[in-house]
Amino acid sequence: MATQAAPLSDAATHARRWITDYCARTTAGDVLCGSDDAAWAAMFEELATVASDDLDHVRERVRRHAADIGMGFRIIGEADERPWPVSPVPLLIAADEWAQIVRGVTQRAALMETVIADLYGPGRLVERGLIPAALVTGSPYFLRPMVGLEPPGGRHLHFIAIDLGRGPTGEWRVLADHLRAPAGAGYALENRLAVSRTLGGLQARINVQRHAPFFAAFRAGIAAMCRRTDPRIGLLTPGRFNPSYPEQAHLARYLGLLLVEGADLAALENQLYVRTIAGLKRVDALWRRVDPRMLDPLAFDSHSQIGVPGLIDAYAAGNVVLSNAPGAGVLEAPAFGAFLPQLATRLCGESLHLPNIATWWCGQPSERARVEEDLDRMLIGSAFGPVPLGLPGGRTMPGAELDAGQRAALLADMERRPQDYVGQEIVRLSTMPVVIDDRLVPRPFTLRVFAARDGNGEWTVLPGGFARIGEATDPRASVLGEGTWSADVCIHGADTVEPVSLLHAPDSHQVRRNPGTLPSRVADNFYWLGRYLERGEALLAAIRVMLGNSIDADGGAALSSATVGKLVGLIAGGGAAPHPASLRRADLTGFARTAMEDEGWHSVATINRLARGIGEGSRDRLSADMVRLLEAPFPTHRGMLDRAGSLQRRYVAIAGLSAEHMGRTAAWRFHDLGRRVERAMAMTRALRLFGMPGATADDLSTLLDLADSQISYRQRYLTGIARVPVVDLVALDPGNPRSLAYQAERIGERLRDLPVLSDDGMPEPQQAHGRSLAAALAMTTAATLDADVLGDLERRLAQLSESVARRYFLQGAEPLREGGLTLA
Repeated sequence: MATQAAPLSDAATHARRWITDYCARTTAGDVLCGSDDAAWAAMFEELATVASDDLDHVRERVRRHAADIGMGFRIIGEADERPWPVSPVPLLIAADEWAQIVRGVTQRAALMETVIADLYGPGRLVERGLIPAALVTGSPYFLRPMVGLEPPGGRHLHFIAIDLGRGPTGEWRVLADHLRAPAGAGYALENRLAVSRTLGGLQARINVQRHAPFFAAFRAGIAAMCRRTDPRIGLLTPGRFNPSYPEQAHLARYLGLLLVEGADLAALENQLYVRTIAGLKRVDALWRRVDPRMLDPLAFDSHSQIGVPGLIDAYAAGNVVLSNAPGAGVLEAPAFGAFLPQLATRLCGESLHLPNIATWWCGQPSERARVEEDLDRMLIGSAFGPVPLGLPGGRTMPGAELDAGQRAALLADMERRPQDYVGQEIVRLSTMPVVIDDRLVPRPFTLRVFAARDGNGEWTVLPGGFARIGEATDPRASVLGEGTWSADVCIHGADTVEPVSLLHAPDSHQVRRNPGTLPSRVADNFYWLGRYLERGEALLAAIRVMLGNSIDADGGAALSSATVGKLVGLIAGGGAAPHPASLRRADLTGFARTAMEDEGWHSVATINRLARGIGEGSRDRLSADMVRLLEAPFPTHRGMLDRAGSLQRRYVAIAGLSAEHMGRTAAWRFHDLGRRVERAMAMTRALRLFGMPGATADDLSTLLDLADSQISYRQRYLTGIARVPVVDLVALDPGNPRSLAYQAERIGERLRDLPVLSDDGMPEPQQAHGRSLAAALAMTTAATLDADVLGDLERRLAQLSESVARRYFLQGAEPLREGGLTLA
């Protein structure tokens, strides 16, 4: 039973009891217990209003909202995504305290821009000895090919993330900078959406600052650096196996950016283009989430399979903005933390408003001696990111936790390569409340904040960010790692916050019916998503017919052994399972189980996995309901027929979403085209096996089952089953949505609606193949439809599919100047 919302008086009582009980068990340094901010009481009253006295209920509620939004992440090495672990208790920061953080983040961003511009420009900081040359040239993040290149727009940094730690006494310090491909802004946005849906009254009650203005400013900032007034901006992703791909897809959808992979792009004559179904379209800027060394195999790592050859040439020519500029990550190296305080004094004339975690780079003899002397009181880590040999387990460690052997190995390696190491002070963190086992418990946290340039080139800071919360009670930052939970961060104050959204106002007159650019890779994915779903449904239908008609509850067979043998051949011929030893019940049952579940074969489970992979890579264009259905686990019902029935209902639900909920965009047309081609191919195979002259009544009944046409036949013919009427219904009746003729008509419609790349008025190859297929069917009668005609139709379908792929799915080594490709 769902928990009822509590009255306001009860909510206040629950909130006071929660806070009192929590603070009685919490040590000093907690953000709640050490604060007199009334906003905390208001927030817990909102929690109690939603869930009464049941904290577990509100935790599950916010998790459901997170799942509805589509939040998820992937651990490197794991095949499946995990749900995003958002806490129902946000971190509250007052506006005046936040203003000091904004001041420090803005100063730091400006300082890092100055340093990066010098390192890739005149190099005066190294020349004057303010930065050791080895700190720059020895860093794997320093990209020598970028030296001397002026970034388009004149700036290297456009978007940064900074990790902050709050000490037990309330001071904030910088733990890490993220400049190469800063991640997490999408999770901050998703956290806010999930918590806002759960605590709907909190935003207005304590005047929580909104996120939308920040993202709008960032989008305007990238656009302002482009050379065209209406630029095409993409978010460059490594692909669906990247740990934060769901976040990237969410950001692309929210900001209206084109989500692209390296294979979607092509550099030609110092311009960058996206390969679309309508030809090559110019790209003006990329917000990249790809490691800079993987961006261009001609400029950096020649083994990169996810980059774009020639991208850096287009960048050097000023024709494409890259956010952030390749090589900006040189300042991410922890060793640079030892020099930023001095650089701030020399370059800005003031100390850092947000101090660094104290750092000593062992590449300098005196600093190395200091680290060795105070080893037990320091955190020992990598100077540049890649973990050196002397650190056990390949991780940063407190020196006091090293045993004698580990200590000796560390000191020996530090003597060989001192420049690979840094020593840092051990930072202790504040704690914040999280919900565990229906109670509030304290856990240490860090805060990731984000800054971006706006349309005027000035830095703006996202009001909030997201908190990462540790699982252990140990308050040391080194123990927290990546954290176990995340939390929304609410900046609140006395001033009323105007509602702002990136969506158009309700009375806006701006109307757009063009769904936007469709990259060729996405079209390819939607086409094959349709084919896989239809293939899985056809295979499942054959298995269900075989199970339901040949393995009777009483042990008798409803179909002849000859017909069952043909069903086995249909299933085995598609690679779903090896031929069974016999047609006995036990062998058929094992055969059916393999064809349904064994991923070592092209089984239903394998086909579902392939469709799921496409869904994961297209979540910026698919509804959450569609993604959930594609990602649903394989059913575990006890009986195979029950499992088959569950899968069939899932296929029907997906087909219903496709037919009734997907906009009639080019993506839908490719999806439906794939379904029609696959269904037509399945029908030709079924007709060849079960509909040829000499077919038995069992054969014809099976054909009607495979074509889902039993009811249609019985309504039309009352005198019994006959071959010619069955073949006409399944092959040539244009009113039967399962017939070959119906598929041919729909194929022709889809091809007519897709863009053509030539302007001579002549049909393109894929259109010609579609017309040829329809003409061949129009000239055929049920009486003359034989194996040769069906073989010819299957060949035409294969040619049509190949011509569609060649014309629209422009990938890999496809010639960029093939006739008709449009440059726009």
